[in-house]
Amino acid sequence: MAYFTPAFIDFFHQLEINNDRDWFSAHKPLYEKEVKKPFEVFVGDLIDRMQAVDRNLLITPKDAIFRIYRDTRFSKDKTPYKTQVSAIISPGGRKDMDYPGMYIELGGKHVRVYSGSYQPDKNQLQKIREKIITEGKRFQTLVSNKDFVKYYGEVRGEKYKVLPKEIKAEAENQPVLFNKQFYYFSEWKPDIVTKKDFLDQIMDRYMVARPLTEFLIEALT
Repeated sequence: MAYFTPAFIDFFHQLEINNDRDWFSAHKPLYEKEVKKPFEVFVGDLIDRMQAVDRNLLITPKDAIFRIYRDTRFSKDKTPYKTQVSAIISPGGRKDMDYPGMYIELGGKHVRVYSGSYQPDKNQLQKIREKIITEGKRFQTLVSNKDFVKYYGEVRGEKYKVLPKEIKAEAENQPVLFNKQFYYFSEWKPDIVTKKDFLDQIMDRYMVARPLTEFLIEALT
């Protein structure tokens, strides 16, 4: 079953050009039909599939899906709408940015799935570092897995220039210890959303990332 039609992609192409309230208001029925409602169904089915892997996922699409309206209060970019739909599928949904679940983003430029730890605080960062140091071989096996490298590439994130002296030596073998963030993503072209096996492909990528995601969950919990 295909969740989305080409009109989903076209809506975001048009929104990129006409990102204002008048245009959105005039096209809101199209947004509701081709974007919002199909995305809610898709996220609901994705949650159901992921619950078979993570039994802590007791959330609904409403808990997971972000609003399309941008918060422009502290941004130089005052365009009112996001040019993609997105959701966090984790036990706390969009209200829990700490748990390494799945963040999914669908739009007119790309489709991405993310996982990892995006904004660890000082205590969480310390826990992740300790986990990597004490289980370095396991971590290296996970990040060098051929399917992980093929679809996700590497663990990404901003980096510190200076490290605490007690982990400097360890960082020579594990440069990822310089990271402030520990996330990874996989990407498709936008037309993947119109394919009948789109949900299966998302689940396949989720399962590829899952061993490393579980490693981070262990570190944080």
